[in-house]
Amino acid sequence: MLALRGNPLTTPVDVSDITNIGSRLKQNVANVFVGKEDTIEMILLAILVGGHAFLEDVPGTGKTTLAKAIAKSLDCSFGRIQFTPDLMPSDVTGINYFNNQDSEFHFRPGPIFSQILLADEINRATPRTQSSLLEAMQEQQVTLDGETRPLPVPFLVLATQNPIELEGTYPLPEAQLDRFLLRLTIGYPSEEEENEMLIRFEERDLLTKLMPVITANEITQAQVKIPKVQVEESLRRYMIEIIHATRSHPALEMGASPRASLALYNASQTLAALRGRNHIVPDDIKHLVTPVLGHRLILSSQSRLQGQTSEAILEEVIDSIPVPVNIEN
Repeated sequence: MLALRGNPLTTPVDVSDITNIGSRLKQNVANVFVGKEDTIEMILLAILVGGHAFLEDVPGTGKTTLAKAIAKSLDCSFGRIQFTPDLMPSDVTGINYFNNQDSEFHFRPGPIFSQILLADEINRATPRTQSSLLEAMQEQQVTLDGETRPLPVPFLVLATQNPIELEGTYPLPEAQLDRFLLRLTIGYPSEEEENEMLIRFEERDLLTKLMPVITANEITQAQVKIPKVQVEESLRRYMIEIIHATRSHPALEMGASPRASLALYNASQTLAALRGRNHIVPDDIKHLVTPVLGHRLILSSQSRLQGQTSEAILEEVIDSIPVPVNIEN
């Protein structure tokens, strides 16, 4: 299937509208959220691919503000779930309840029926509640009491996790992590960015004034074009070599899955389009290797004891594989 997408023999696709979407989103979000254009671009990339993003960062870095600003900029419905140990799956998906007035059951949708869902501190909920997101993230639908209901389009789960605090948390299983297209961080702002933030937030209602600049229809039209972004055979092989290198790396107990291959391939096409190209280049792949693959790898027990990280291993993998030559940048 990989060989059929982005076929270099197809007519080059015009990606100017996709690039324009990226520019408009960054400019609009910048009215509220200072800096971090790469993180904003990556979240938009996840939406265009039809994937989901996992934000792992300390409290107070603006995860909720960023999610709300993107939802408002995209003219999308926004839902937020604060994950806690007592949260039930029905609190996420919704319930069927009996209405005494008409003696019938009715469905009350949960917050998952939003186009952008912020799953805040997802690792605080039990594995049973975490698993209520699996079907939604993979198939964009929810099945309850034998009835399947589609989710709105576009649909993005933006989950957050505090990487420091471990007490009262439940680690996300590998099957759940593998359904996230990207793992991202926001990080602290620079001194200049933090100064700008303090000045800007003297006006406290910035989010309420934010207006949508991109429609859901524009997103769906862009999603149709992205598979037509060209991928040279040598670059496709380059991706496959990276994936297979993780599967045979001695420091890893488990390498990247076939789903990871597709994720890297589709994300590279999308990043190229957002940056104004109808073909991918090696830098697109290198830029995405860590956010796409880092959370999908399982380190061996020896590697964990030695303090190795998936990020360092992926850097080693990239350095060990020759970059295809004669690719136009």
